[in-house]
Amino acid sequence: MSDFVRVVAASELQPGTCREAMVAGKPVALFNVGGSFHALSNLCVHRGGPLGQGVLDGQVVVCPWHAWTYDVTTGVSTANPSLKVARYETKLENGDVFVRVD
Repeated sequence: MSDFVRVVAASELQPGTCREAMVAGKPVALFNVGGSFHALSNLCVHRGGPLGQGVLDGQVVVCPWHAWTYDVTTGVSTANPSLKVARYETKLENGDVFVRVD
């Protein structure tokens, strides 16, 4: 199992926003939903669009390329529950957000 990796200071990712990061060589999209942090694969299952560049609406991210949507708390597509992107564990420690990718 991989270790947690510091990605960003929590203060740099305001509620309702998202960003992209590389964690242990994997592209990750990081989201702040009301002060709770969530991490998904940054690659939309449709055409590989960058979810970390999308728009966060509550706990749903809209892919900027073709508007596919995912629940950031589960990684499941809101349009087709049989589709999902990888979800990664996060933790907040000493004001920093950490992500573990497996």
